[in-house]
Amino acid sequence: MIEVNGRAYAKPRRPTVVVCLDGCDPRYLNFGNAEKVFPNISRMMRDGFSTLSDAAMPTFTNPNNVSIVTGAPPAVHGISGNYYLDRATGKEIMIVDASPMRATTILAEMSRAGVRVAAVTAKDKLRKMLGHRMEGGICFSSEKAGSATLAENGIEKVEQLVGRSTPDMYSPDLSLFVLDAGIKLLEQDRAELLYLSLSDLVQHAHGPGEAEADAFHGAVDTKVGRLAELGAVVGLIADHGMNDKTNEDGSPRVVFLEEELNRHFGPDSVRVICPITDPFVKHHGALGSFVRVYLRRELELAEVMEVAAAIPGIALVLDGKSAAGRYQMPLDREGDFVAIGDTHTVIGSSRAEHDLTGLHGHRLRSHGGLSEQIVPFIVSHPVSAAYREISETRRVRNFDIFDFALNGAQ
Repeated sequence: MIEVNGRAYAKPRRPTVVVCLDGCDPRYLNFGNAEKVFPNISRMMRDGFSTLSDAAMPTFTNPNNVSIVTGAPPAVHGISGNYYLDRATGKEIMIVDASPMRATTILAEMSRAGVRVAAVTAKDKLRKMLGHRMEGGICFSSEKAGSATLAENGIEKVEQLVGRSTPDMYSPDLSLFVLDAGIKLLEQDRAELLYLSLSDLVQHAHGPGEAEADAFHGAVDTKVGRLAELGAVVGLIADHGMNDKTNEDGSPRVVFLEEELNRHFGPDSVRVICPITDPFVKHHGALGSFVRVYLRRELELAEVMEVAAAIPGIALVLDGKSAAGRYQMPLDREGDFVAIGDTHTVIGSSRAEHDLTGLHGHRLRSHGGLSEQIVPFIVSHPVSAAYREISETRRVRNFDIFDFALNGAQ
């Protein structure tokens, strides 16, 4: 057994693959035509193990992918967003490497124990975090597949391996390339423990049952079926769900919270940080349903929170300490308070900081709040009675997936 962040994991007895289906809201797997779109995954849900689980808060890509590979909440590993304000320097920082991480990963400790490990991600921003402390092994992104090297990524000639060129960063193939790479690594017996993390480009643009979503998910399902066909235990998880964030006329439903609060309390009274912000902002305009608010002047915190909470579309306001305790987030990286939008509302800072032209007429779909916390949790094989009891007696988290796949799968 390998100890990682207070939990013990068995070395894989057979190839084991965990796939993060980025943005895969449970409704994609449960609408009327789902079994035709997902024949392989539907079979896994029926014949293996399936439940619903809670993602880490806030429900963004970085906190949840790092939670999944560490088996721990953000309070342990330190990543609580894609973007944050460093209180010590006052600088706003986009997380694109592992420097803010405070914990090792399951992948790293398995690699140190001699397990052949591979991590493939759609977005290069995640690559260094997923490969944090790994010794040997393979770690690359489909975004930068063409420039992978043995020294940096543990692999070269990735395009030749997969059989096609590096996809465009705003293409559904960015995710399909990840799955094809995982399949090739299994076929060539180059890894026995794999983590494959996809992109949520399609889910931001298309809801359950829409033709574009069906086409993409049908392709994902075929590739997931191939992973299982190769003899792997496959764990399927998501980093967050996804909701429509629009008004009745289809326009984005946005609260520009920094503007609202500065209008009420005076210019430069507060700074609103949007943790969804990352290099892939085209499809969501850096608008999510969770923000952190920092006071810039001597103001009464309770009064500012009260004004924020009264704004239509704001579902919950919590001071930083309460938010960190309730949602297991690192206190030192928390705002003076957080604001969480309701199911159909996103929160921004000011209009000037959010460009929505990249939606190209699509309805705004996004995530980050409590409404996107419930995600599917699937293992291709049945799990032991002990793990079925765990699922029935306590809250299952998305970062339990390696535990179930390595320790629970029969």
